[in-house]
Amino acid sequence: MNSALLTAPLTTRVMDQIRDRISRQQLPQGARLPSIRAMADMQKVSKSTVVEAYDRLHAEGIISARRGSGYFVAAPHAPLALADISPVLDRQVDPLWISRQSLETEADYLKPGCGWLPSAWLPEDDIRRALRTLARAGATNLTEYATPLGYAPLRQLLSRRLSDHGIDAPPTQIMLTGSGTQSIDLICRFLLNPGDTVLVDDPCYFNFLALLRAHRVTVVGVPMTPTGPDINAFADVLIAHKPRLYITNSALQNPTGATLSPVTAHRLLRLAQAHDLLIVEDDIYADFEPVAAPRLAAFDGLERVIHIGSFSKTLSAAVRCGFIAARSDWITPLIDMKIATSFTHDPLSAELLYHLLSGGHYRKHMADVREKLASLRPKVLNRLSDLGILPWHVPQGGMTLWCELPDGTDASEVARQALAERVVLAPGNAFSLSQGARSFMRFNITHMQDERVFDVLKHSLLTQAQHLRI
Repeated sequence: MNSALLTAPLTTRVMDQIRDRISRQQLPQGARLPSIRAMADMQKVSKSTVVEAYDRLHAEGIISARRGSGYFVAAPHAPLALADISPVLDRQVDPLWISRQSLETEADYLKPGCGWLPSAWLPEDDIRRALRTLARAGATNLTEYATPLGYAPLRQLLSRRLSDHGIDAPPTQIMLTGSGTQSIDLICRFLLNPGDTVLVDDPCYFNFLALLRAHRVTVVGVPMTPTGPDINAFADVLIAHKPRLYITNSALQNPTGATLSPVTAHRLLRLAQAHDLLIVEDDIYADFEPVAAPRLAAFDGLERVIHIGSFSKTLSAAVRCGFIAARSDWITPLIDMKIATSFTHDPLSAELLYHLLSGGHYRKHMADVREKLASLRPKVLNRLSDLGILPWHVPQGGMTLWCELPDGTDASEVARQALAERVVLAPGNAFSLSQGARSFMRFNITHMQDERVFDVLKHSLLTQAQHLRI
């Protein structure tokens, strides 16, 4: 049992023991569970604790209730299909579809809906030189598994980089992973049980929603503002839902580009302390910031904040290496979880990443990227404004804009029409748990330098306007 469960509430412990007995076939399908009184005696808890545990397991579909007969192990779950448990959206524009179209469509498709830089913006020549250098180096690990924590020189370098943001994370508190997504997956496996509640921003990065549904947790959204989550709504949700975890971006939040303010950060951490809330701070956009925003992990000292990151957006999506910075007593169970689920990570990617980050080329590369983004952003904003598409917020940096379409236009319909013209867009409700972003769209400005993007947008908006007038 992991360290999070050792201090879990009594209800959670009862639920976990029942799940464990079911998984070991000690309670096969159709088996009758002990009565509430008998289970309370067995577990040395109150009957009300057992009632709550049974009710929650029933809500998850793990057990069933028969009036007058008691509780029974339910039939096995059907195989999990993430698309089936996502918000009710046309399959053409749901989050997983957007990702697949961005990844699978032919090279001649334009992709202002994707979430990464064009290849021409990335330092491919530097990567090739680094690969050649590693190939010649006799000490490079080309055949062995990686150590559990990961390549020590890279962890030392990451520790120094984090200190620049005020985060005190020695190398022993940093574990390398295969990606930022794997980092979140490991943390969820470590901290969460099916049926737990997790908070996300609304809107948020759509893969957070897909990943959390894969863990069969309850997801609750908190409205986003340009300076972070709406703190009053955040406080209300903590009281109403008693969440276990909150996942967010402190800097250049995806998709809105919002940046956490110091005031919001302090209020958020006070609420987290009062309600025993844990936080995952995804810092994947750190190097896009012209001016560094506050980091929750810096204010908190990694007590209840877990800080993660990767370099897939700034260097290469093909170099699969992320990291987790966490409190010292959580690192060992996270390593165990990593070994159990993926055994290790890619050691060659870790050494390559270290080589790329340790020289001066990376700093120059990112300075050039930030300069190009700062030049491009107002041009794209002006072109969108000409079409009646206005920003919700003008971000300080980054590659995305969160914009509202004119006259309440349905962004999903615009995306469907654009796809027929070989343009992949990202409509707002794919990012919104509440489905409250019907007329919003996320644009990646680095993929909007082809005139066809604006031609397709103009045509799709006109078609929508004509349809609305009919």
